[in-house]
Amino acid sequence: MPASSDDEISSATGGVERWPVTLPTGEAEISVASQRPTAAWTTLVLAHGAGAGYDHPFLVGFTNALAHAGVATVRFNFPYREAGRRMPGPAAHAIATWRAVVDRARGEAPAGEPLWAAGKSYGGRMASMAEAERPLGVAGLVYLGYPLHPPGDPAKERAEHLPRIAVPQLFVAGTIDPFVVPHDGLERAVEACQDAQLTWIEGGGHSFEVKGHKRPADQVGADLAPLVAEFLRARLL
Repeated sequence: MPASSDDEISSATGGVERWPVTLPTGEAEISVASQRPTAAWTTLVLAHGAGAGYDHPFLVGFTNALAHAGVATVRFNFPYREAGRRMPGPAAHAIATWRAVVDRARGEAPAGEPLWAAGKSYGGRMASMAEAERPLGVAGLVYLGYPLHPPGDPAKERAEHLPRIAVPQLFVAGTIDPFVVPHDGLERAVEACQDAQLTWIEGGGHSFEVKGHKRPADQVGADLAPLVAEFLRARLL
């Protein structure tokens, strides 16, 4: 599983498309951006956080860096963002969207290539709920800043479904992220899972910004790509 060269990245296939999604309330369309380096060995399907869409610089930087590691990616908008709304819609709509995108991504990937589900904050939590409800058919899940509880309210944990997930899970969390402070709540949640790994980013906030170490959002995302790619490699070997 060698890294992709700049020439291989520049010749990657992909682009932005409109994909149909069947929601409990009817049909919708969402924006989807895909990137496939010529030496791709796996595909990661990626959802955004509650307050930003699929084209946020953090996600773009993250997926560009994954392409250099040979990981194809599919980024998508949830329907509420597509409609111009800032607040997430019903969880059932997000779960239906996850299933539709994974199913189509699987059909467009080479036969037998493993797929992974990943998300920034809200997007990752929705993937976990979909997987716990009924398996998506992915090789595992990756959470970039899992929102365990509302900031300042650690009693309201959103982890009861996580132990039902059988596939591997990677939690990447910042040590000063208010959604996982105090740390013991997330550590207990990970320990309760069937197969999960927790990686702390020292000094990182919810978007992995580090105080005193100013970086653009795309670079912040790119810096997380190597550890995620290594997790995928390790789990596929």
